[in-house]
Amino acid sequence: MGRVVRRRLGFGGTLLATLFACASLTPSLLPRTWLYQGVMGAVTGILGYAVGAAIGALCRTVIRLPERGRRAAWRVMLAGCGVLAVVALWYSFDWQRDLRALMGMDTRITWFPPVILAVTLVLFAAALLAARLVRLGGRRLIAWLDRYVPVYVGHAVGVLVIGSLVAVFANDVLFNGFVARMSDISSVANDGTHPGVRPPASAYLSGGPKSLVSWESLGREGRRFTGTAATPSRLRAFSGRPATEPIRVYIGLDSAASTAAQAALAVRELERTGAFGRPVLAVLGTTGTGWVDPHIADTLEYMYNGRTAMVAMQYSYLPSWVSFLVDREKAAAAGRALFEAVRERWERLPTGARPRLLLSGESLGSYELEQAFGDLEDLVARADGAVFVGPPNANPIWQRLTAGRDRGSPVWRPVYQEGRTARFAQHPADLHLPGAPWPRPRVVYLQNASDPVVWWSPRLIYRRPAWLEGPRGPGVNPEMNWFPLVTFWQVLVDMTSALDVPPGHGHRYGANIVDGWAAVAAPPGWSPHDTWRLRALVG
Repeated sequence: MGRVVRRRLGFGGTLLATLFACASLTPSLLPRTWLYQGVMGAVTGILGYAVGAAIGALCRTVIRLPERGRRAAWRVMLAGCGVLAVVALWYSFDWQRDLRALMGMDTRITWFPPVILAVTLVLFAAALLAARLVRLGGRRLIAWLDRYVPVYVGHAVGVLVIGSLVAVFANDVLFNGFVARMSDISSVANDGTHPGVRPPASAYLSGGPKSLVSWESLGREGRRFTGTAATPSRLRAFSGRPATEPIRVYIGLDSAASTAAQAALAVRELERTGAFGRPVLAVLGTTGTGWVDPHIADTLEYMYNGRTAMVAMQYSYLPSWVSFLVDREKAAAAGRALFEAVRERWERLPTGARPRLLLSGESLGSYELEQAFGDLEDLVARADGAVFVGPPNANPIWQRLTAGRDRGSPVWRPVYQEGRTARFAQHPADLHLPGAPWPRPRVVYLQNASDPVVWWSPRLIYRRPAWLEGPRGPGVNPEMNWFPLVTFWQVLVDMTSALDVPPGHGHRYGANIVDGWAAVAAPPGWSPHDTWRLRALVG
C-alpha cells in the first residue's frame, strides 16, 4: 500500500486530468448543483488521467527528456494547470448563472468553488488509489506467472485475468448490484399509491367496477392513470356541453403473466368498456415506471369531451433512465405486442365504424411505440397519427428522419421532406414550418433543444454532435462546447435534472402537448381559441 501511495503522479495523466476536470466546469445543456459538479469533475478527471497516462507511456518509448528538462516541464505544467483550474472555477459560477437566466430560472444559486474542488480531489484520489491497487495486483500476478511460463505468456495471461476480474466486478458487482438495488426500491414504490388517488367508481376505467383488471395489479403509475381520469363534470365545465365518461385501460406488470397475455387482456378490457365504439382510440406508451404524462391523456379527453378511449401497458417499474439501460428490449416487445393486438381487433371492425387509431408516448414511451413500425411510412399506413414527446436519441424512426432532414434545417428542429408527414417542434409556431401542405395522417415530435434525453448518445464520447454546430437551439447556452469524453458525462448528468427546469426546457413539455394533439387529431370545429383555453387549463 505504501508503494502505491508514494508513487508520484504521471505527467501526461496529471495534465489531461486537469484539462478534463476543467472542461467539465463549462456549461452544458442544463444547470447543475455544486455537488454534481464535484462528482463529475472527479469522473472526468480520472478518465483524463487514464488517457494521459496511456499517451505518456507511449511517448516515453520514443522520447526521453533529461532530468533537468523533466523538472522544467513539470513546473510549467503545474503552473499552467493551477491557473487554468482557478480560472475555470471562477467562471463556472457565471456560466451556471447565465444558463439559469437563459431558462428563466432564479439566478441566485449556491455554488462553492472551494468545496467543488475538494469533492473532486477526494473522489479523484479514491478512484486513482483503486486503479493503482489493481495495477499493483496485476504486476505481482505477472511476476509470479513469469517464474513458470515464458514472459510473453505470463504477461498475456496476467492482463487477461486482471481485465476479466475488473470487468466482472464492474458488471456483476457494481452495475448489476446497482440495478438490483434500484429494482428493490422501485418494486416497493410500485406497490404504493400516489396521495389522493382513489379506486375509480366508473366502470369505464381499469381497476373500477366490473374491470377485468384489479386495482392492486395496476402498479403505482397505473393507479394514477386510471384514478385521475377527467370526470364528466370537469369536461362539461370546459366544453359547455354534456360530456361522456372517458375510457382508460391500463394493464400492470402484475395483471398478467407475460407480455402477450398483458396485450390480450388489454384488448378484452377495451372490448368490455366499449372502447372500439368511441371516435378516438389512443395507444399510449409508458416510461420505465409505467408513467403516462397526464398532459397526453387529459388533452385528448378535453378535446373530445370524453368520447375517447386510451390503453397503456406497463413493462417495468424501474426509473426510465435505468430501464433505458436494461429494459429496452422489454419496452420494444411491449410496444409491438400492445399495438399489434389492438390493431388486429380494430381491423375486424367495419371500415366506416373504426375509431381513429392514435399513438402517443413520452421519453421511453415513444421508443416503445416506434418499435412497432419499420419506418415512418409504415407508421402512417397503420395508424391515424402520433404525438411523440421528448424522444430518446435511440428512437429508430426519429434517427432516420433526423439524419435525412432537408438541407439547411438544423438538427434541433429538422424539416423532413418539407414537413409533409412528420414535423418537429419546440414551440407551437414550429408546427407551421415550413408552411407546406400537411395532409393527414400527421406525426409530431415535440423536442426541446435543451433536452438531454433527446440529445444524449454514446457517440458524444468521440464525435462533436450536430446540435452544437451552427446556430444553437432555443435555450442552449452559446458558451457550450464539445469535449471528447467530457460532454458525454455532462449530458448524462444533465438527465438527472431534466425535469427541474421550467416548461419548454429540458424534459419539460407541459402545455405544448396540447398544440401537438391539436395539429394531429383536432376534432371537428376545434379552433385556435380552444387550443389556447385548453393550454391554460392543463398548464
